[in-house]
Amino acid sequence: MIRILRYGEVENKDIFSRAVPTVNVAAVVAEIIATVRKNGDRALLDYTEKFDKAALKSLAVTPEEMEAAVASVEPRFLDVLKRAAANIRRFHEKQVRQSFVVNGENGVVMGQKIVPVDRAGLYVPGGTAAYPSTVLMDAIPAKLAGVGEVVMVTPPGKDGTVNPAILAAAQVAGIDRIFKVGGAQAIAALAYGTETIPKVDKIVGPGNAFVAEAKKQVFGEVSIDMIAGPSEILIVSDGLSNPRHLAADLLSQAEHDKLASAVLVTDSMELAQAVQAELERQIPLLERAEIARASIDANGKIIVADDLGTVVEIANEIAPEHLELCVEDPFAYLGSIRHAGSIFMGRNCPEALGDYMAGPNHTLPTGGTAKFSSPLSVDDFMKKTQFTYFTKDALADLADDVAYFARCEGLTAHAKSALIRTEEGGK
Repeated sequence: MIRILRYGEVENKDIFSRAVPTVNVAAVVAEIIATVRKNGDRALLDYTEKFDKAALKSLAVTPEEMEAAVASVEPRFLDVLKRAAANIRRFHEKQVRQSFVVNGENGVVMGQKIVPVDRAGLYVPGGTAAYPSTVLMDAIPAKLAGVGEVVMVTPPGKDGTVNPAILAAAQVAGIDRIFKVGGAQAIAALAYGTETIPKVDKIVGPGNAFVAEAKKQVFGEVSIDMIAGPSEILIVSDGLSNPRHLAADLLSQAEHDKLASAVLVTDSMELAQAVQAELERQIPLLERAEIARASIDANGKIIVADDLGTVVEIANEIAPEHLELCVEDPFAYLGSIRHAGSIFMGRNCPEALGDYMAGPNHTLPTGGTAKFSSPLSVDDFMKKTQFTYFTKDALADLADDVAYFARCEGLTAHAKSALIRTEEGGK
C-alpha cells in the first residue's frame, strides 16, 4: 500500500528519497564495449545470440522487412502514428534556431552559425514493452534539425525480427537506417562504428541499466542526450480532484518499472486517503499489476502539506520527470514551478497524453536532473559555431587592451599576437 506522509512530521529524507538502482554493471559494460571495439560486427552478432537468443546472419533491417512490417500493422495504428508525428513535428518546429550576425563598429562582424550534427544514433528499447512513441520523439527533432543521417538500433526478438510497430514508427519518422542490436553493445557500435554500423556524433534514447552505463562510458567519444533513470510522476493536487483519476495517473508510471516512482503531493488528507484506497482497487485490474504493485509499495508516496504553496516547493525540490498540476487554475501556479521535465496542466491533461499524442517531447530528465537539464529537443542535434571578423582599424582599437589582459594572465605570446599587426611595419 502507498504510504501517506505528513510534511513536517517526518524526516526530509523520507519525503525526498527516490529509488536508486543498486546493480553495478560498469565492469560488464566496459568489457562489452572493449570487445565491440576489437571485434566489430562479429561481437555484435555473438552478443545478440547470447543476450537476445537471436542467431542473425546480418544486422541491417532490409527494405523488404520494413515493407512487411508496415503492411502487418493495423491501419488505425498507422493513422495514429501519423497524427502523433504531426503533433510532435508542429511543436518541435518552434525550437529550430537560426544563425545570427552582429555588425559592429569599424567593420567588425560577429555571429553564430547553427549547424546540425552529421549523424545521430537512436536507441529504442525492446524487452517487456515496445515503444514506437520513443521512435517518433527521438527521430523527429533530429530530422527537423537537419541531421545528415539518422540511424536506429533496437534489439530483435528471438526470431530475429524487429517489432513491426517499431519499424512502422521508424518509417513514419523518416529514419534512414535500422540495425538489429540492443544493449551496451549497440551503444558501443554507435560510438565507435563497426563494419556495418556507422559511427555517430550523438546518441539519444532510453534503455536499461546496461544501456545507461554504456552511454556514460562512451560520452566524450560521442555526445549523449542524458543518463535516464527510472520513470517518475509527481502530481500536485488540491482537494477537488477526482481520486480515481489521480490513482490512474500514478499507475500510468508505476507500470513501467518496479523502480518507477509515483508521488502525489496535496494539501488535503481526505484526498490522500481516497487516492490510497483507489490505488488498492485499481492495481489488481492492471495487466502489469505485479510491476505496478512493487513500484507503488516500494517507491510510491503521498505527501500531505498545509497549503498549496508548500506543495509546490516540495515539487520543486523533487524536480520530477513528469509533473501534473491538478488544481483549479494551473496557470496561476505555472510560474512557481522551477524544476520539472514536463508539466501537464489541469485536471484533463494526464501524463499519458504527453507520452503519445500531445506533441512536446517525452524523453525527459529523471532522478532530479530536471534542476539542471532539459527535455530532448531540436537543440540536442545542433551545435553552435561562432565567427568573428575584425578590420585592421578595429583590431588597433582593442590590441592594447588584449595585450594587457594577456600579460595579466602571464601569456605574453598572446599579447604579441594581438600587437604584431599594429606595430609599425606590421602587415
